[in-house]
Amino acid sequence: MESRWRKVKLAIGINKCVQVPRTIDNSSLPCATSFSDRFFPSPEHRSSASPTSTSSPRLSRSKSKSSKGTCAICLNSVKPGQGHAIFTAECSHSFHFQCITSNVKHGNRICPVCRAKWKEVPFQSRSSKVSHEINRVNSSQNDSWTTLTGRFPSPQADTGPQHAYSNDVTEPDIFDDDDEVLVQEASVTDDFNEADYNAIDPMEIRTYPEFSAVAKTDSHDHFAVLINLKAPPRSGRPENNTESSSPSSSYLSLLNSRAPIDLVTVLDVSGSMSGTKIALLKRAMGFVIENLSSSDRLSVIAFSSTAWRVFPLRRMTDAGKLEALQAVNSLVAGGATSIEEGLMKGAKVFADSRWKNPVGSIILLSDGQDSFINSSRLNLGADYGSLVPDSLHRSSFMAQHIPVHAFGFGVDHDATAMHTISEISGGTFSFIEDEDVIQDAFAQCIGGLLSVVVQELQVEVQCVHPRLQLGAVKAGSYQFRLSDSAKMVTIKVGELYAEEERDFLVTVNVPVEKSSDEMPLVVVRGVYRDPITKAMKGMGVKNEVKIERPDVARDVVESMEVDRQKNRLRAAKSMAEARVSAECGDLTAAVAVLQRCQQVMSGTISAKAGDELCIALSAELKEMQGRMANRRVYEYSGRAYVLSGLSAHSGQRATARGDSTDNSSSLNAYRTPSMVDMVSRSQNLRPEPVNLLKPARSSSSRHQGRK
Repeated sequence: MESRWRKVKLAIGINKCVQVPRTIDNSSLPCATSFSDRFFPSPEHRSSASPTSTSSPRLSRSKSKSSKGTCAICLNSVKPGQGHAIFTAECSHSFHFQCITSNVKHGNRICPVCRAKWKEVPFQSRSSKVSHEINRVNSSQNDSWTTLTGRFPSPQADTGPQHAYSNDVTEPDIFDDDDEVLVQEASVTDDFNEADYNAIDPMEIRTYPEFSAVAKTDSHDHFAVLINLKAPPRSGRPENNTESSSPSSSYLSLLNSRAPIDLVTVLDVSGSMSGTKIALLKRAMGFVIENLSSSDRLSVIAFSSTAWRVFPLRRMTDAGKLEALQAVNSLVAGGATSIEEGLMKGAKVFADSRWKNPVGSIILLSDGQDSFINSSRLNLGADYGSLVPDSLHRSSFMAQHIPVHAFGFGVDHDATAMHTISEISGGTFSFIEDEDVIQDAFAQCIGGLLSVVVQELQVEVQCVHPRLQLGAVKAGSYQFRLSDSAKMVTIKVGELYAEEERDFLVTVNVPVEKSSDEMPLVVVRGVYRDPITKAMKGMGVKNEVKIERPDVARDVVESMEVDRQKNRLRAAKSMAEARVSAECGDLTAAVAVLQRCQQVMSGTISAKAGDELCIALSAELKEMQGRMANRRVYEYSGRAYVLSGLSAHSGQRATARGDSTDNSSSLNAYRTPSMVDMVSRSQNLRPEPVNLLKPARSSSSRHQGRK
């Protein structure tokens, strides 16, 4: 126990030399914050396990100025008559009332100037409840990482180094100081024979024709075929998180669990993040760090007016976690917002690293508008692509695809920019309207990232009958290539999380066929890479879709599965159309589009049967109508809510919207069991009980036996 608390003290900066950062020129900072008298580790207390201690964040030794006529928090004048309420503490130092209330609502009762302890503080707003929750330590969990992380994210407590600007950080020109991965990469093999398609594999393909039969004398120009893909579950025992394991034993553990990840978090620490927001962000990052294993690696990038690397790409061993927590706890908000700088720095971490884990991803969080974009040239996000480095584009030819999972924090972020970034990179966009649920939103994201079981998945749909041709291909945001003859389409799916599903609709022209009682339509097959072994695998036995061709088609049953997916695509299309109308200022037309979609959906067989997805889609469309009630409401939350919904439906992957604990909406439609488990862990850390999430029931589980 003594050793554990010694590590905790080292991580939060207790018993270390006090240094005062240099004065910051507030003329260039829209919202300066207090940095005085922060703790920073002395060299003898730095972990010997770190190969990159020279690149850790450092503070200047120069002394900041302080005078009786200056607020020590924002560094502006506190003279009466300037339109600001002034609070004079019992130690006789004065501050702007707004500045000091922001300071003390996170539990800090110490004067930023003289370090005197106060008995009385200014009125604390209701946000102090959040602060209390952040600093709460559950005594029954003293032996868990939850307890440790619960102590770190106190932005105003005097625990650990604090810095807000890249001037205070020394980093190398090339980020090749990453920790070596736990297991060397397996050799990549592209050897794949036709016979491999018939190998037994846990990846599932199910196919559903729109109708089971078409009369011999009838034709059907837009006959739909549904292809349902389902990834296998995570197998085997839990991953081994101990540092003492040998590489061989760790590798065996990985083979029975999951692929390790490289995660780079790109975090907005501009002035608008001060106060409760940065406290909640630190707590959420603590949760992320806690749930990474010793085979995973994490790097932290912070950005405001510029960007800097707060923490190098390190394995999350016990020592790595402690240092990562300390680095995150050092963040202080201040400055403007440059999302482009943050993404460039995040991309550089991947580009310069010497080693690669099988899975790589970026989490981007921002609460504001990019300060360096000329908004007059933007039109529905058409030019936001310039924010994304070329190496992060989904179509990039880099060996490792790095999706950006973007999180719009609060109601003032640029939803269009964040959605565009995620779309270009192949990630997701989540709207965190309720700032308290940022940890749940992060938990859902990493719950997926920590369960990748399929990579580089491609699905091939080929016509069998000589007179058939493919028509429409409904693949959402996924890229596809249709052959010149329209006989074959290849859909590039990419990564899948454990038990994650994808549904694609293709249409074919069914001709008159009088010579046969049965007609083969298409054959479906696929190939993917195992993220651990790097071997290419076929997706089981070929799936051939056939329909009956009777003389007279009686009692033909329409496929519920196909109808359900038509409703999903119909709803997504109406959301996109409504958004265009809303952006053009015609909210009445936008609402009308959503209402018409609801009416059409209500008459479908799946809706009449009480299908859960259809009910959820209808509720989502109704919610969007409410968020388009007027221009103010749409600007405030409607745009972000719609874009997050489009991200979820086009990519068929869960995103967070509003309150991520809401089980009554379609937010659950794409959640996997791993995501649900991780969010449940996050929610269980709260002081009050909350309902646990339930994964969406797959089409296969809802309709057992249907082929």
